[in-house]
Amino acid sequence: MAEPTQTTHTTHSSHATQTTQPTLLVLAAGMGSRYGGLKQMDSMGPSGETLLDYSVFDAIRAGFGKVVFIIRRDFEDEFKAKVTSRFSEKIPLDFAFQALDALPAGYAVPQGREKPWGTTHAILSAKNVVHEPFAVINADDFYGRDSYRIAAEYLRTLTADSTESAMFGFRLDKTLSANGTVTRGICQSDSAGLLTHIVEMKEIARAPDGKIYNSEAPHPPVLLVGDEPASMNLWGFSPRLFNHLDRVFREFLDTSGKELKSECFIPVTIGQLVREKHITCKVLHTDSDWFGVTHRNDKTDVQAKIAALVASGEYPANLWA
Repeated sequence: MAEPTQTTHTTHSSHATQTTQPTLLVLAAGMGSRYGGLKQMDSMGPSGETLLDYSVFDAIRAGFGKVVFIIRRDFEDEFKAKVTSRFSEKIPLDFAFQALDALPAGYAVPQGREKPWGTTHAILSAKNVVHEPFAVINADDFYGRDSYRIAAEYLRTLTADSTESAMFGFRLDKTLSANGTVTRGICQSDSAGLLTHIVEMKEIARAPDGKIYNSEAPHPPVLLVGDEPASMNLWGFSPRLFNHLDRVFREFLDTSGKELKSECFIPVTIGQLVREKHITCKVLHTDSDWFGVTHRNDKTDVQAKIAALVASGEYPANLWA
């Protein structure tokens, strides 16, 4: 498989040139508490590639025009040196910073809070950097080539002020970890394929008998089929969304801002905006296999899956050689 042929310049300015090509917005500011470190920088490929390398590689060959990374200031230099330096000549790059004290006027961080405010706040931190339709991904997830192709094709249909959006759903049974439970947003849609509801389920795992259960206390275990469309934080939006996120995040701060571990999650936010009829959200399905590193022991499994994709010719042994 040939490497991406797009030749571009690199920019680190928040005034990056606007383009009709969609932007890829990467959520990379997470603390990685369960994994035990900055998993965004961990090597997974045969030539030291991170999962981010594969995301950017797939985004380039799908036709994305820019990549914006949401990171924290405390690991900015290390992140740029170890991750983005490898592909900085392949596609324009930009950065936005998620900070605990980056709050609207009139709000303050409660004493003792260390936990970030969640994915809605993370995406909102990029409002001055992203000016074109954009996809959102997690830095520590592998979404597959087909997912980026579908996302890019959809985003090219949007205008900057569109009220449409999309969630790219994966089969639940393709998103589980053999090393612990996972949290997934299980999506429901109407006959037109529009999202109607997202149920955030925690403690999902495959039992020894092969069946999948949501065992979140205090409720009794719920048996799941496995083909439910699960949100893996792969979304497609227009920049008009930022205005809605600002309002919803303020509402969240009013109700939960004094708590030390509350988070404003983007699936919950999108569900609210759909119910309020501010946006519509298509549920688009991808056949790509998803995998990621939720738990430390997931690393070996991810490395084996990438090695198999390299052996099949889907990816070169050295992405950026």
